[in-house]
Amino acid sequence: MKRGVALVAAILTVSALAGAFASSARAADTPRGQVVANSNACMGCHAVDRKLVGPSFQQIATKYKGDAQAPAKLARKVKEGGSGVWGVIPMPAHQSMSDADIRTVVDWVLAGAPSK
Repeated sequence: MKRGVALVAAILTVSALAGAFASSARAADTPRGQVVANSNACMGCHAVDRKLVGPSFQQIATKYKGDAQAPAKLARKVKEGGSGVWGVIPMPAHQSMSDADIRTVVDWVLAGAPSK
């Protein structure tokens, strides 16, 4: 009987490890910009491919395509907030986000917000 219990415990352990590995692999495949956006509440107002409260990340990429000043403009907009570009609903400032995290998200958005 002890052998059966040990076998079941081993199977459950392997199953749990496999699940954790799969979850970790999915997280590793997620673009860094998307991970940072998810962890900084960006997805509460924006989606990758459809308008929510604010424009989709793909709409932003299209609007700023070819604009060499876009990375600096958008980084400033994320940090300071603002309104008027996409309508009357203001984007709140994200003062607590690091400049590196903001740049990571902005670069990901301007690349078309690719996801896996």
